[in-house]
Amino acid sequence: MPADEQPIPSVWARPRREREQPALSREHIVAEAVRLLDEEGAEALSMRKLGNRLGAGATSLYRHVANKDELFELAVDEVYGELPLPEPGDATGWRATVARVAHGLRDMILRHPWMAAKLGEVGLAYLGPNMLRQTEHTLAVFEAAGFPLDEADRAMNTVVAYVLGVSTSEAAWLSMVARSGKTQQEWVERLWPAAERAVADYPRLRARYAAQRESDPAKDNETSFEYGLQRVLDGLQSRLG
Repeated sequence: MPADEQPIPSVWARPRREREQPALSREHIVAEAVRLLDEEGAEALSMRKLGNRLGAGATSLYRHVANKDELFELAVDEVYGELPLPEPGDATGWRATVARVAHGLRDMILRHPWMAAKLGEVGLAYLGPNMLRQTEHTLAVFEAAGFPLDEADRAMNTVVAYVLGVSTSEAAWLSMVARSGKTQQEWVERLWPAAERAVADYPRLRARYAAQRESDPAKDNETSFEYGLQRVLDGLQSRLG
């Protein structure tokens, strides 16, 4: 087959096979894949392991999903289905709606920490039906605010990029804490002596660390996220004049 006729490597770029085993549908496979990813992380996912959890051989899975990359595409879109669809209102309420979208996306990633690393690696994930619906509705919110469609797309991508940038670090932190078997506060207490030694020669960092010594890390993260989000929205607001 000529190179320009090679199939596009994405589950969203090929027709879905209609013949399905009643006991093992694509939906069943994807739901179990998400559970496995939530419990054990992205590195643990394999067709063989997933087949064992489903009581089926890996060959049975290949009737529905061509490879592990397609499985990740499907899992990402499945999780996107958890997000409520935003509805455009009047032009004055767009910031609150976009903020809810941003917080929902962050919460989704923190519930499924494997998402943070995989969102940038899953090929044509943006063609998944759940992600398409979310994108269409979010664009409508920006349009209702007064952004032309091309700028609405850029504005939406800017907000999403901010959420992903912050949430990737948060998800990595939460995964590390989860592996330790401790709470966030317990892990911070354990880490604190090393952190204090590390910043001893840096007065501004030393002052910031001292100010955060007794704070709740989860609340601090929420406050920092909200601050950054509002500054992004300030910038977008300025575009509306």
